[in-house]
Amino acid sequence: MIPFYYQQNHRLFLRNLLWLFFGAGVIFLVLYFVVFRDLETQEDILQEIPEENTSTLSDWVDKQPILDESKGAVSIKEKEYPVLPPPPVPSMAKMKTRGCVADGLLSGYGGDENSAAALINRSQCYYLHRALETWLDPPDFGRARTIMEKVTKPNTVYGMFIAEAIDTKANYYYPDEKRDFDFGDMCRAGSKNYWGEHTCKPSLEREEYRKYVEYITDEAMNMGVQSFLFGQVFYQDSSDRATTHMPEIIRHMQEHAEYLGLKIVIGAQTNDIEEESYLRLFDYIEGGVGLKSDGNIESGACFSRWWKEPGDWCWALLWHPRFSDKANNVFIHFDWSGKLGDDMSVFTRMKRQERSTTLKRLHAYFTERHIGFLMPMLATLHKDNGGCSGPKKRFYSASRKYSCQDEETINEILSRAHE
Repeated sequence: MIPFYYQQNHRLFLRNLLWLFFGAGVIFLVLYFVVFRDLETQEDILQEIPEENTSTLSDWVDKQPILDESKGAVSIKEKEYPVLPPPPVPSMAKMKTRGCVADGLLSGYGGDENSAAALINRSQCYYLHRALETWLDPPDFGRARTIMEKVTKPNTVYGMFIAEAIDTKANYYYPDEKRDFDFGDMCRAGSKNYWGEHTCKPSLEREEYRKYVEYITDEAMNMGVQSFLFGQVFYQDSSDRATTHMPEIIRHMQEHAEYLGLKIVIGAQTNDIEEESYLRLFDYIEGGVGLKSDGNIESGACFSRWWKEPGDWCWALLWHPRFSDKANNVFIHFDWSGKLGDDMSVFTRMKRQERSTTLKRLHAYFTERHIGFLMPMLATLHKDNGGCSGPKKRFYSASRKYSCQDEETINEILSRAHE
């Protein structure tokens, strides 16, 4: 009896064990196909959806770069920087024909500061557009001065971008009132978290933001910055032109420049604003080319990617007479938004020879019409753009050190511009 009992129960045990493994396997397969595969599908869908108005600054800015110096930049809260001798008067004609986008050069964008400075030193660039950035980050003037010392090209005109995005949690000292700025008090109504968590659009209607703009532009002038660009000014300024604070801000900037013996120019990204009296407040207006994948541009006033018929949103092509005839000067460049399909996205997905041909044709086309065409030297990209890039996937560099290698073409074009 005992051997038979053991054999019978042993077979029962094995059968139950097999059923247990089979059941577990079925459950696993159900979870995989229903849950995990569903999550993967959702992730793929999210990657295909164009990015909203968000930006991760750390994607292209190295907060702790490796510098040649043994000591990093000293916080502006701990040190007051000397006022540098004013550079020569900027030439608008040269800015138009020998201007270059050098986005974040003085702010450490791209993470390879030495390479970026070397690129500029080898270049024929006269004007460095947006060299000092403020996108979601107050300007670090100590760091900017350290990087500027690496640029040895004489008579270089530096530009500063006054961004339409701020970090409401930023800590930044305001020595005039011996306190930190309150970035939360700078926000435009209804713009909370517009660019991501703890962000907003700043408004010149807010006194705190006016103080901030006046302070950072004063400090930039003290180190020799001569061109100032307000990003998407319709976000920063009042929608009611009768209550605009822009003349007040411009007047303050010009007075500080005059005090220093410095000549400056002030511009704005105005998009489809057509009011001539407002556009002529600025020395120049600035916007994108509207580049197509074949290297051509359109003839209309609004980029057809968004504008099909009256009533659609107009992404203005500022070189069009509808806008350029009402402005003092116009600068055009390959625009970027951090989204797939912007000008820089299209440009970097071209083959090298196509990029060269496009640059030569567009520079000639615009400068012959007295429109400034700014050459791409440093700019941001979408992380999944897939074209050539610089030191990071999300950052373009024309340097021969990286995959695009457009600097020879650009320098050839610019060298002819001042013959």
